[in-house]
Amino acid sequence: MNPYLKEKLEPYIKLAPFVGIGLAVVLVAVVFIVFNQRGAHMELLGSILKVRTLALDDNSAAAIIDFRVRNPSDYPWVVRTVTVTMTDASGTVSEGSAISEVDATNLFQYFPALGQKFNPSMIDRTRIRGGQTMDRMLAIRFDVSQKVLDARKGLRIHIVELDGPEADLVEGAK
Repeated sequence: MNPYLKEKLEPYIKLAPFVGIGLAVVLVAVVFIVFNQRGAHMELLGSILKVRTLALDDNSAAAIIDFRVRNPSDYPWVVRTVTVTMTDASGTVSEGSAISEVDATNLFQYFPALGQKFNPSMIDRTRIRGGQTMDRMLAIRFDVSQKVLDARKGLRIHIVELDGPEADLVEGAK
């Protein structure tokens, strides 16, 4: 090698091992941070398992929705609100109103055709621990006939967490 070039590059050659060690330390720190934060993302996963319908009168019907949710994060998901919307065959979206847990229990007692009440209702302040999977139910009243409810395109359960994150469970989606 040219002695002049060697003299000019010598400070950089002496610095190279330290730069390499520094890059390795930064890489280890980044991997450590990403690995430790893998459960910090708040999300709620799940699916609608079963939907049963019941005519309440000529212009209203109830949907009994059984669903499963899973909280893959390390932190609890505390439910602030739950809303359910139905898209009918023509594409019109209508929001349902929740039927209380007591009234839902009475529905199952008075209408044996609904079958068994498998799960408790998901209510405000339901706590889903990190890593937990749970089955829940919602009883929802819609201002449409049972025929319209049965011919729906789909249902959407929108769950809002106490601190802001939101999740949607859509009928037929996996």
